[in-house]
Amino acid sequence: MSLGELSPQSCILGTGAYAPAQVLTNADLEQRVDTSDAWIRERTGIGERRVAASDEAASDMAKVAAQRALEAAGIQATDLDMIIVGTISADMPLPACAAFLQAKLGARQVPSFDVAAACAGFVYALSIGDQFIRTGMAKHVLVVGVELLSRVLNWEDRTTCVLFGDGAGAAVLGPASGDARVLSTRLYTDASLASSLCIPAGGSKEPLTAEGIEARRDKVHMVGQDIFKVAVKNLTSASRTALDDAGLTSTDVDWVVPHQANLRIISQVSQRLEIPMDRFIINIDRYGNTSSASIPMALDEGIRDGRVKPGQTVLMCALGAGISWASALARM
Repeated sequence: MSLGELSPQSCILGTGAYAPAQVLTNADLEQRVDTSDAWIRERTGIGERRVAASDEAASDMAKVAAQRALEAAGIQATDLDMIIVGTISADMPLPACAAFLQAKLGARQVPSFDVAAACAGFVYALSIGDQFIRTGMAKHVLVVGVELLSRVLNWEDRTTCVLFGDGAGAAVLGPASGDARVLSTRLYTDASLASSLCIPAGGSKEPLTAEGIEARRDKVHMVGQDIFKVAVKNLTSASRTALDDAGLTSTDVDWVVPHQANLRIISQVSQRLEIPMDRFIINIDRYGNTSSASIPMALDEGIRDGRVKPGQTVLMCALGAGISWASALARM
């Protein structure tokens, strides 16, 4: 999925984000599990994260982020030709979170579906939306990353519960305007590590049982060392390939918006790409790992606070369960 000569091309018209009001600090977690603020910060860079209210669903969070993105793009929900939601924590197993979002936005009866690529979900969705615009099958595509991971965590497992947070981010794709455009996207999966980050029970392979729930088989299970070992290598490689596709180098990148998984991973990617950390947009300290929502939330923050300016080149990269990873390069 490289730049090529396809026409029309797409660009990001507007972004939006939403974070729940409740803040869960490392000090709060010290009261729940055997951990400490120093331990969490040293290993992850996380200081706090957000937790959805009991009456909030994933589609509720997605709605707010989407509405803000639509407003920034200057279009209405009725102008959308497609809605793609990256999530692994949808309202329910069936139907898609995107269907509930379509109804809540008041959009037309357009294709609306979910992409289950976990932390890489937003970039996967962005790539799919870009292709539909390039082929002329759509003009405006809403792309959302949303996760309500607090509902699928084992709050007695300190290796996972300290990492994740809830949130939503969105972007509206439309026809390229001026120099603004999606320059390239790259998607990958290596299923050999699928069991290293998964929710074992709740699907057709292992239906939920009372015993499974008791054993927390319906919660996130992660072998962190397996993921860490490949994260830096894969994110760096995918980023370089996206740059090569567009005929650019690291020196052409104004901002990197990485998946906010672990500050140590981000730091090593920075070193390997030879892009200084002050050109990375990072908010993991305030939101933790929001999976598919992390990139659009950070991108929206960078745009709204004035760091990301029109004409600048932004590199996005993410890796998550599957394991799936992805990169995207866009001129804003």
